[in-house]
Amino acid sequence: MSKNILVTGGAGFIGSHVVRLLVNKYPKYHIINLDLLTYAGNLANLTDIEKKDNYTFIKADICDFEQMQELFKKYDIDTVIHLAAESHVDRSIKDPFTFAQTNVMGTLSLLQAAKHYWGDNYDEKLFYHVSTDEVYGSLGEEGYFLETTKYDPHSPYSASKASSDHFVRAFQDTYGMPTVISNCSNNYGPYQFPEKLIPLFINNIQNNKPLPVYGKGENVRDWLFVEDHARAIDIIFHEGKTGDTYNIGGFNEWKNIDLIKVMIKTVDRLLGREEGTSENLITYVTDRAGHDLRYAIDSTKLKDELGWEPSLQFEEGIEKTVKWYLENKDWMENITNGEYEKYYAEMYK
Repeated sequence: MSKNILVTGGAGFIGSHVVRLLVNKYPKYHIINLDLLTYAGNLANLTDIEKKDNYTFIKADICDFEQMQELFKKYDIDTVIHLAAESHVDRSIKDPFTFAQTNVMGTLSLLQAAKHYWGDNYDEKLFYHVSTDEVYGSLGEEGYFLETTKYDPHSPYSASKASSDHFVRAFQDTYGMPTVISNCSNNYGPYQFPEKLIPLFINNIQNNKPLPVYGKGENVRDWLFVEDHARAIDIIFHEGKTGDTYNIGGFNEWKNIDLIKVMIKTVDRLLGREEGTSENLITYVTDRAGHDLRYAIDSTKLKDELGWEPSLQFEEGIEKTVKWYLENKDWMENITNGEYEKYYAEMYK
């Protein structure tokens, strides 16, 4: 079956893995990758598929409603997989307006453009919205986020994503637009912008820079290898129930400090150092405002209904990830330019 799929944010970390998977797996699908190429969007993430016949890149802003309307018409878009978003909590605390504009108004712009173009004919149409587990708030030491968990966002980032989730559901309920939402736990893997914990710390360990740890490092996150997330999106897109929500998690909880020590041992070993020698780089810094204690996703619904489960455990995934960053130093050096260093210094001073 031929489809014209608009993937937003397809030059970003998760988006690039989704685009690569779809382009390679479905040669009859035309994948239109839309990305504004802000600081975290990088076409170097997709050099291996950029010349494929079923791939097109468009640089555009999802908030530009007129341009989105033109795009739907030009490429006869029948499916949207919406990943474009501002996603770093620290940035949202400093600049909540940008997060509201991109994550809320950008999503609304896409929904309205889809509604205008599709009209009342929703046959073989789908608006797939990729969200986060952070919309659910914070857990104590026990329990898991379910698809039915009440929303309780605590940061400007999670509030903006919660709002965009609500708009997607509103278009389903009000206009009958076929939609699906997935809420995923923390991702890691190749091509992740080094403001996020894992690539940031891999880079700092190999360069003997301080490792800034919020509070005491007691916060717990559920980690998922990014290629497993891309596989889940593929399965939900093809087999998920319209109007439903699916949680995607790694069944893989780690305290930040324990995760950091695993990374230190892995990087040290792969660099030929004695394992653990870089632990002296750990530097505890003032905790993030509104820092949620624990996230943990229950992916039972996705496993039972659609047969998905993660393929890698963390130790295996982190080994693969560290090796990629150590073998792709040029990619990292091109990312960590002067503007990034300026931001890093301001954020973790």
